[in-house]
Amino acid sequence: MSRVFDVRFFGEAFVTLFVIMDPPGTIPLFLALTGGRSGRARRRAAGQAVIVAFAVICSFAVFGQQILSYLGIGIPALQGAGGLLLLLIALDLLTGRAEDPQQVEDVNVALVPLGTPLLAGPGAIVATIVFVRRAHGGADLVALGAAILAVHGLLWLALRYSGAIIRVIRESGIVLLSRIAGLLLSAIAVQLVASSVLGFVAEARSGH
Repeated sequence: MSRVFDVRFFGEAFVTLFVIMDPPGTIPLFLALTGGRSGRARRRAAGQAVIVAFAVICSFAVFGQQILSYLGIGIPALQGAGGLLLLLIALDLLTGRAEDPQQVEDVNVALVPLGTPLLAGPGAIVATIVFVRRAHGGADLVALGAAILAVHGLLWLALRYSGAIIRVIRESGIVLLSRIAGLLLSAIAVQLVASSVLGFVAEARSGH
């Protein structure tokens, strides 16, 4: 069985991606961005966001290194772009502009920022590329694929059934949740930008 599926490699990849993508932690952000929408639209956004995240992660698993090399993009640039994008979304949440469901169409919310960079962010992309580099043989690759599927399955479950939370906290709770989510997103954005700056500094030093 170990020749077909590496259980240890699966465990390492699953735990790493689970911690980075954090299915339980995405629920407040998801509710803040979709709280004003109908249950059907929210469920559709959950499915679309997970599909987008899965497509992005799989694309970088297969072509990640080639894509970054071809475009001349380094990991620090990826982190900086993700941080700036999240900062814009965080400002909308903090000022209340994201609470109007007419501001952004459901499909756009599913694509950006839910699918990427919230779910399939720089951290998850980098981790996936690292695990692909570490893989030795088909057993590791099968284990990595299973880990990616399992984490995205949990992401879908977390987002799909987050509507039960809305029935408990109601509209006033969504407003409060939006402000908290905006604060958390801004902190994540600042951390990504800081990591990007440190990455550029490290690259500059190694180049001399």
